[in-house]
Parts: sequence; C-alpha cells; structure tokens
Amino acid sequence: MLKYSEMLLDRASNQRKSPEWLASQKNNNSCWVLTHADQNYFNKANNAPLFLTLEAVQHLDLEAAVFLGLDENNDNTPYFALDLTHVDDALVAAFLLEGEFSDLRKVAVILDNQSASLLALARGLGFWHRSHGFCGRCGSANKSVSAGHARLCTNPDCQHQTFPRTDPAVIMIVRKQFPDGIERCLLGRQVEWPEGVYSTLAGFVDPGETLETAVAREVQEESGIVVTNVQYLASQPWPFPSSIMLGFIADASSDDIQVDKHEIDDARWFSRAEIQAFGDWGDDAPGFKVPRVDSISRYLIDHWVSLGD
Repeated sequence: MLKYSEMLLDRASNQRKSPEWLASQKNNNSCWVLTHADQNYFNKANNAPLFLTLEAVQHLDLEAAVFLGLDENNDNTPYFALDLTHVDDALVAAFLLEGEFSDLRKVAVILDNQSASLLALARGLGFWHRSHGFCGRCGSANKSVSAGHARLCTNPDCQHQTFPRTDPAVIMIVRKQFPDGIERCLLGRQVEWPEGVYSTLAGFVDPGETLETAVAREVQEESGIVVTNVQYLASQPWPFPSSIMLGFIADASSDDIQVDKHEIDDARWFSRAEIQAFGDWGDDAPGFKVPRVDSISRYLIDHWVSLGD
C-alpha cells in the first residue's frame, strides 16, 4: 500500500459539527498531534511519532485544535492536531526538551503507514489553516469552524465558508518498445533535485480536462512525447501541501524527446536493466538515482520494472 494512504480514523463528519460533542472529545483519553512550520513532532531518540495527552497540551489554545477522527480500533480514542507555528517560542521550546519537529518525508520510511497517514493529514490541515486566514471573497478574517474542517468569514454580510481543497495532479510512467526489442520508460528530472535523480513526469490537472487528457498534455508539454492508451494504476494522498497524486501508465507513440526547459531540466529513456542499477535518493555515490521510496513515482517505476519479470 502506498505511503500516506491508510488514514483509518473515523472522521465523524456529522458529530464534529456539534460544539457540545466536540468539547466532550477533548477528554483524558484524547491524543494530540503537534505540528510546527509544516513539520511533525517526533521522539529525539528513535524518531517515533509523539502523541500527547490532554494534560500535556491543556495550557495551549485548544479552540485552535483540528479534530482528526476517532480510532475505532482503540476505544474510539479521539485525535486532535495543534499547529504551533504561531505559538509563543517559549511554549514551543518546552516541547523540544523531549521531542523535535522534523520533516515527515524524511522519517516516513521507518513509520507504519497508519501513523504516517495520520501525521500527513495533520500537516496538511495545519498548512491549510495558515494559508486561509482571510476570506477570498471580501478579505475579512476567517475563523475555524466544523472542528477545523472549514473556515467561516467573520464579515456578517459575507459569511462565506471555505473548505480544505485537494488539487488533483497526474503522474505517469510512459513506456515504449524500441526497434532493438527493448522496452524503455521515460523519466525526467527537476533542476532542484539532488544530482542524478530521475522520476516520472507529473503535473496538475487543468480546469475542464479529464485525467487522461491531462496525462497526454503534461507529457507532451514537458518532453514532446505523444502518448496513447492511458490507463489508471493507483492514487496517493499528497498533503505536501494539498494534492492527490493520480498514477497512470501510458504508451508512447513517439520517441524523440524535446525537453521544455521551463517545465523540467532533462528527460531520457531508460531500460529496466539500467533502472535496476540506479542508486537511491540520498546516496552519495555518483550516477543515476530513483525517487524517494515513499512517493508514488517510485511505486510507478517499480511497477513498470516488475512487468518485465
């Protein structure tokens, strides 16, 4: 199962709308997830996620908490997220005695998928609240409502509600059988990535277009390659900060790569044997490298390689 795709909490969409019910969930059985500047809270010693008790956070503004859901497999334990990005530094420093705030993607490889999924949700919602402080219609201040799953304009003449959005992005492994009898896949790289890293092409879905059309458009825009037979494979939540990645496999009907430098830095065809000799993201050794193991791009590459077994 893809990383970040196993958030199994019951989100209690109906109950959380009740202020009384929500207040009752902030009890001694509740678990609290901290974030700070898009980083999650981990144990310094072993990088295990730290879930705090109500007692440990009760001195904070609990009205700013976001309800994440109920753990039905553990006595319906309620989970809440608190973003400390704008909290006084002295209060944040107290939490740094036991733990530290780190990038989830650097730690996720050693986490079980349910924990990684829950932490990704907390991070994504924290970012959304910080970036939607004001109404997009009238510019007045927004306030958190519906247990942190909506924001309401405080202007009585507007009262526009804003909800967390997820931006769809397509990501695709493109394959082609070459005259030498070897099937190759198309990978590209961004200039800001570590040296040697190549990954699948990807891009956001435009308004008014199907996912299959988005795949064909993005591949042609970035590499000049024309694709057909676009087939869906898998999806992955990607709240970094607010996307869902929709994975596809497609067949190329052309092979002359023409990279648009405004889109990507480079693109190349690779055989299965070449990819199996790649190093991993983060390796110090020179040479080509595959993307991070927590990404759907790595899943798509591994899937295509496995088709040759």
